[in-house]
Amino acid sequence: MTTALPRPAVQSAHSSARQANHLDAVALHTLSQQFFPCGALRERTLGRYSADAADFFVADLPRGALAGCLGLRDYPDEPTGPSGVLYNFCVAPTSQGQGVGSGLLRAALAHASARSLRAVFTATTGGGALFLRHGFTPVDPGLAPRAWVGALDPRRGSTVLARILST
Repeated sequence: MTTALPRPAVQSAHSSARQANHLDAVALHTLSQQFFPCGALRERTLGRYSADAADFFVADLPRGALAGCLGLRDYPDEPTGPSGVLYNFCVAPTSQGQGVGSGLLRAALAHASARSLRAVFTATTGGGALFLRHGFTPVDPGLAPRAWVGALDPRRGSTVLARILST
């Protein structure tokens, strides 16, 4: 008779998220650049990651690499109320399916809620299944922050999704 040992819950060391800082810029760029060629992410320079590092939530791997990252930019002066935009969401291929993306998304949503953002928006060229599981729905792009919508590349065919946090 063989006894199967219970598998631990998928809660790896890198499934918890922390807020990034400028020291994470190289790791952010390194993780993200593998998603540039296929068009899953818009290309950004190392300088851009350095300047925007405080926007990011990251999940760490050993030795300074990142399992995943997700940016959250505030748009406090929108006519419909303060909003946020999620961007540059990626999880390393070796960390996918381990809860890293959900952990990053939960951290970003908690931060957005704590900052009293009315809604959080994102754009996806895929199906957006993870966002849909976390309460996002497709919306008219006109509801999102104007500056962000104006910067979207229409050739990418993105779908804009939103999650209302408060009314």
